[in-house]
Amino acid sequence: MTTDAMDGGQALIRCLENEGVEFIFGYSGGAAIPVFDALVTTRTKIRMVLVRHEQGAVHMADGYARATGKPGVVLVTSGPGATNTLTGILTAHMDSVPLVAITGQQIRPMLGKDAFQEADIFGITMPVVKHSYLVKDTNDIPRVVREAFLIASTGRPGPVLVDLPKDVTSGPCTTDLHAEPDLPGYHPNADAFDRGEVVRIAEALARARRPVILAGHGVLIARAERELQLLAERIQAPVTTTLLGKGAFPETHPLSLGWMGMHGTAYANKAVSECDLILAVGSRFDDRIVGQQDRFCRDAVRIHIDVDSAEMGKMIPCHHTCVGDARAVLQELLLHVDALDTAEWLARIAEFRRRYPLRFRRKGGLKMQHVIQEFYRMTEGRAIVVTDVGQHQMWAAQFYLTDHPNRFLSSGGAGTMGFGLPAAIGAQFGNPEATVVAFVGDGGFQMTSYELATAALHRLPIKVVVLNNHYLGMVRQWQELFYDDRRSGVDLEGNPDFVKLAESYPGVRGFNLRRGADVRKVIRRALDVTDGPCLINAEVEKTDNVFPMIPAGKPLEDMIVERPRHRMEKPTGST
Repeated sequence: MTTDAMDGGQALIRCLENEGVEFIFGYSGGAAIPVFDALVTTRTKIRMVLVRHEQGAVHMADGYARATGKPGVVLVTSGPGATNTLTGILTAHMDSVPLVAITGQQIRPMLGKDAFQEADIFGITMPVVKHSYLVKDTNDIPRVVREAFLIASTGRPGPVLVDLPKDVTSGPCTTDLHAEPDLPGYHPNADAFDRGEVVRIAEALARARRPVILAGHGVLIARAERELQLLAERIQAPVTTTLLGKGAFPETHPLSLGWMGMHGTAYANKAVSECDLILAVGSRFDDRIVGQQDRFCRDAVRIHIDVDSAEMGKMIPCHHTCVGDARAVLQELLLHVDALDTAEWLARIAEFRRRYPLRFRRKGGLKMQHVIQEFYRMTEGRAIVVTDVGQHQMWAAQFYLTDHPNRFLSSGGAGTMGFGLPAAIGAQFGNPEATVVAFVGDGGFQMTSYELATAALHRLPIKVVVLNNHYLGMVRQWQELFYDDRRSGVDLEGNPDFVKLAESYPGVRGFNLRRGADVRKVIRRALDVTDGPCLINAEVEKTDNVFPMIPAGKPLEDMIVERPRHRMEKPTGST
């Protein structure tokens, strides 16, 4: 198909249609006008979602991608419009989320001349994208779009930047819109893995008596949940996950240990500490689960399966490694494994569960855990849960069990405050029939609260639960435990009335929640709202702490199960 009457902006929209794009999340501006104009002149079925800030656009695209598995698409203008996407692009990069960010740019003759609203977004984003393009020929648009989506969604997914000067999107496009990619050095072959190494992994498994499977986000990306469950059930090995791996294995399954790491379940951390073999699938052994690197599973056989060869040996030296797609490798592994005798090991883990259950005291003020647990019960665990970052994030991961893939969305690697609300909006766009619940803190919520306007405009029935303790709670917890309770820069005095703020947006309902006795009643009222967003302002206990906890940089064995009675040594890592 060639079109001598089509400009670059129109060609771009047609190419996005070819990629199956449903939504573009963005904010207009001068350098991007030709593309926004093309959204009208092409009469496309792609829906443009106008946000209130470019960071919100990227988080929406991110939430859409995590909840659907399809690449999210962002469209913004040049200069500050482009640079405002950086936090969201970093968030997607750290968590391997497929995303295509399209930025307008100054015209080609003005590049490098400090023209109005010019920024070298190609160079600025280079460390936090999987690949980037500065398009200088209108006829390159079809090929670049095809390549961008291919790169973003294959191998280890990630964000791709496409920077488009205004004279490129205004110029005539006369080439075939179904151009083939030209990537001779890119070979994301899911079937290319060492089958001999898989056999050696199976042999190591056969010798294990205390095995643990660690499932990461890569299992979800590869859609390998079924293979993982078949493997665990066949060899009768308990399964723990990373925070982003929640949903890779049903958390109500008898073999599930929940998630492990800094604030994971105590019994998961105990099991990993005592295992004689750990099989990590699609996990990059990040610092939040490893703790002290030289003591992590030091007496166990360590096996690592991951699609990214750069992760092998980066954090933890392993006895066996296999680079490949998690689903393909697990399918092969299933051909070589038999049942193991793990009865004694499972009995030991059952004892861990009895000794270290997840629990909280209901005495005192309203607890975040109580609110989250009741949401779990009243939604029967079927909601798409999106969190912001902080204490509420950890409690949501602990008390909202996840049995299905792509139903727990959270910023892991970057720990981006402000992620929760816009990501929930993106998830709701991608799953219009689902119940979407955003658990946010009063700090992170205020960073992107203006996106309530976007949710209200589109009448999205998301439930925004502000777990309001008037503090930056996680930092305050660290100050209490490690800095003699010297509170600095954490008191959020001056918070707005969140219910009034919510109801100032047309069609948004607000509810206050202050007593434990009212939790179920208020949640029911919120769940009954189906014609637009609603917000619950939950006035929770101000100084509750999240446990279990492993201080940063400490080994799993140094896990704190409950509030210590004395000042602790400062951790070596960051919050």
